[in-house]
Amino acid sequence: MAKRKIVKIDEDKCTGCGLCVPNCHEGALQIIDNKARLISDLFCDGLGNCLGHCPEGAIEIIEREAEAYDEKKTMEENIVPKGENTIKAHINHLKDHGADEYLKEALDYLKEKNINIDIEHVEEKKMKCGCSGSKVMQFEDKEDTNEYEGTRPSMLRQWPVQLHLVPPTAPYFKGADVLLAADCVAYSLGDFHKEHLIGKSLAIACPKLDSEQEIYIEKITSMIDDAEINTLTVMIMEVPCCGGLLHIAKEASQNAKRKIPIKLIIVGVQGNIVKEEWV
Repeated sequence: MAKRKIVKIDEDKCTGCGLCVPNCHEGALQIIDNKARLISDLFCDGLGNCLGHCPEGAIEIIEREAEAYDEKKTMEENIVPKGENTIKAHINHLKDHGADEYLKEALDYLKEKNINIDIEHVEEKKMKCGCSGSKVMQFEDKEDTNEYEGTRPSMLRQWPVQLHLVPPTAPYFKGADVLLAADCVAYSLGDFHKEHLIGKSLAIACPKLDSEQEIYIEKITSMIDDAEINTLTVMIMEVPCCGGLLHIAKEASQNAKRKIPIKLIIVGVQGNIVKEEWV
């Protein structure tokens, strides 16, 4: 099994101050019953942005052997023992992220165990992550018919897109063809949406300027093994520093148990395709 980083909370030290919550980009932390709770380890990215904001030192990042995410096991071991409010928060979190399959499994588990929670009347909440821009959204697939006049519509299928922010097991990655693009690519290619983004789920990153890139390797490995993505296309610029993104993708592929096709597309600084090949 691959190793994965995840948040661990010492509830004896936690005072429920809430300083950790606004800094969790994934919305996986909430204050419930006066304690910080990790309501979804599915969406915890292990980035550790919350660590510097716990005055009691109650939160740490641990590395553990990671099995494929199991919703029923998560309910049994992590959610249900913490009580009704945590169960409701977890259900709401799955709703907010559009994780319909996991939501069904969670509700089936509650029914199977005769745990009666008034789920139907749980309030629809916004993610308590301090940043509404990182809320996971999946859009309808769009077709490019070449018949548009004026403004061409976006082919983007989801939000967010930055690799630090995307949960690797988000519904829009499941079984998808994924495009991993360097930040500059879309600005260089005039037909980026029409020719390359259409029909694909997207993650963007900068191999030169982004920090903590080891997390990128873990996320792409999880996309391959847990989300079971179909293919991975890596689009980079022809400048030397951009090659690091291909290295990240290859290392993730080597770490993964599944094997998938990887395509490399190199874009020239004047917007031409320099190279396109399977690697």
